[in-house]
This record gives sequence, C-alpha cells and structure tokens, in this order.
Amino acid sequence: MSNKHLIVLDLDGTLLTEDKKISQATKQVLHQAMREGHEVAIATGRPYRMSKQYYQELGLRSPIVNYNGALSHHPHDASFEKHHITIPLEQAHHIIETCYSLDMPNILVEIEDHIYSTIAGSENANHTFFSLHAKEIHTGDLLQLLKDHPTSMLVQFHNHHNWDEIQKTFTDRHSHIVHHRRWNEPFQVMEVLRQGVDKAVGVERIAHYYNIPKERIIAFGDEDNDMEMLQYVGKGVAMGNAIEALKNVADDVTDRNDQDGIANYLKKYLKLPL
Repeated sequence: MSNKHLIVLDLDGTLLTEDKKISQATKQVLHQAMREGHEVAIATGRPYRMSKQYYQELGLRSPIVNYNGALSHHPHDASFEKHHITIPLEQAHHIIETCYSLDMPNILVEIEDHIYSTIAGSENANHTFFSLHAKEIHTGDLLQLLKDHPTSMLVQFHNHHNWDEIQKTFTDRHSHIVHHRRWNEPFQVMEVLRQGVDKAVGVERIAHYYNIPKERIIAFGDEDNDMEMLQYVGKGVAMGNAIEALKNVADDVTDRNDQDGIANYLKKYLKLPL
C-alpha cells in the first residue's frame, strides 16, 4: 500500500469511553482501516498488563508503547527489540528521600510488572488500581527494597501539599536525570520518568519498523502526556474532551471520546469505505 498510515491511539480519555470500553463504531472503523492496509498501534501511560486486553480486543499485531514511552515492545515479533528506558537506581533512591522529606511517603515504583510500594494495597485505592495483574508486589521501605532501576515512579500527594513547592524541589534536585508530571483527577499523583522519555520516542520506533514517514502518522490524545506525541506526528488530533493546552498544539480537534471521536475523524480523513 503506497499511502499506508500509522494510526496511534492513547487509551484513557481517547480510545476508551468514560466507562473504559471501546465503542462498537470505533472498533468497526479501526478494523476497516486495518483491512485497507493501515497500521494501528497503542501508546499509553499504562503498563502492558493494563493495556493488553484492549490490544487483544482490537486484534492488533503491532508494537505497543507503555509507561508513556519508557517501554516499547512487540508482543508478536521478537525482531522488534524491546526498548526499556529506566531511572538509575541511585537517582531513584534520591527521589525517594526527597519524597520522604516533603511528607509524601506514598510511593509506588514499577519495574515492568514488578511493583514496589510503601503501602499495602488495602490501604490505598490508587495502589490497588495500579498494581492490578502485577507479577509481584513488594511492600515496605523502598530504600531497602529497591535493588533495580525503575521503569516509573508514582508519588501520591494530598490537598495539604504545596504543588509549587513540590515542583520546584523536584526540578532543582532531579531535573538533570528525570522529569515529572502531575496527573489530573481523579488521581492526585505525580509521575516520574527518565528525562527525555515521552510517547513520541516509542511512536518513532514503530514508524521506523513499518517504514512510515512522520507525515503519514495520525495520533489521537487527550492529556498532557500526549503533548510530545501530537507535536511529533504529521497529524496530531486532540479529542473534544482534551485539555485546552493539547488542543492548542494539535493539528485538528475531533469529537469527544464518548462521541466516537476517533471513528468520526478517520472515516473522513482516510476516506474509508463503510
């Protein structure tokens, strides 16, 4: 196919409806796009264990980007080398010490599907959600438990915390190695990843795998963690429910995730026969 496109989909707030399902209309359009010869891939902040069900539901045979770009691999092709970008262990320990000093003791560290946490799952709903389907869960003092380089670190904060102070402290102490993002509701969580990691890093690798130029990549997203991806690709599309900052950098804005925004856009843009 001479005009093959790569279609890249964020999950939460984009491909998924508010009740965490893929609508039938979206599924039909994506399947039609694949029948026409286009490639479909997922790029998400979720670990693979929490995105696998949607990958399988769509019947994908493509590489997948997880942890906002810190991990990319191909579940069906070993020739696509797994790319795992981690936080150096020594720096991870420094970050944990910073969290303790800022009275933020609730920390969850992931090394692919292995979870290290300062709190037991029953004590915190966020912990229970993020540790779903984990191979192993270790609970205790992370300065003692953590012996390997983390994929990502999630730090919970509360209303009494001063976000500006947290941001300044992390930037001053750790920005040479890692970057951090504040998640939106319902999670009061700060995510920490290796500096330079974002979804665009993984999307670029997938595009090279399929030999598809940047101009023929379409990416859909709704949140701050989709920013670099939408700016990198040839056609960055923000959902109607996206944050304003993302809409401002996107090439186009489609309908909301609960209104088949992906399906409606692809039908017109790719002129799909439906």
